Amino acid sequence: MTTSPSAPHAPGDSWASYGKSRVTTDTEQGVGGRLHWDWYQRIGPGAELLGDLTDLTVTELGAGAGRQAAHIAASFPVAGVVAIDSSTAQHKQGVTAYGHLPRLTLTHADAATYLSTRPGAFDVCFSVFGAIDFTDPHALLPAIHTGLRPGGRLIFSTLAHYRTGRAPESQARPATITAGKSKHGTPATMQRWVLDTPVWEKLLDATGFTVDEVDTVRDPGSPGQPPMVTTIIRAQRSPLKSGTRSRP
Repeated sequence: MTTSPSAPHAPGDSWASYGKSRVTTDTEQGVGGRLHWDWYQRIGPGAELLGDLTDLTVTELGAGAGRQAAHIAASFPVAGVVAIDSSTAQHKQGVTAYGHLPRLTLTHADAATYLSTRPGAFDVCFSVFGAIDFTDPHALLPAIHTGLRPGGRLIFSTLAHYRTGRAPESQARPATITAGKSKHGTPATMQRWVLDTPVWEKLLDATGFTVDEVDTVRDPGSPGQPPMVTTIIRAQRSPLKSGTRSRP
């Protein structure tokens, strides 16, 4: 099943360029294998971090072509999985590969806009270096809070430091990164939020989430692949606190 609410269009679809530039060890093309949270998609915990998914409605934010969302839909007794991505190219790839799967809905949309119009629609929300990394958290986290039912779970993985090894930001501000090349051969750029863990914790608390656990996955790297550290944060939606929408 596919749906296509309004999604922003980037000239040349820089998300497609980013997808091509993304190096991982996970070569699984179908719904088999497992869910990965780490940068190179090869070590660390898996779908168990999502908790019991029986009869729950799950959404992945910034799902790309949707392989991991498809894996969840095909391998667990969920009520349904919605894979959201704003890239036209990635969405088309997902429809071609996984559009036939029952319980999976591939949605071409901006994640914050989609969630903000669907209060309490989801039990579990997850992101693997997806929309959480590339959307202003002051816009996305309140939308996630809206889209989750009370007690709903948010789990996401994000960079613990920049790919160059530079330390994460101590404030909620983005950096402009290079993401492959455009169709014209020029560098494609986009904004990415690489934030220190205390910044994420403060943002989540201000938006009405309780942080349950923070995990770190360290990959020593290999030839051609620098060492990378992944931060995985698990949080639960609680009633929004009045007067706490501060901007860290």
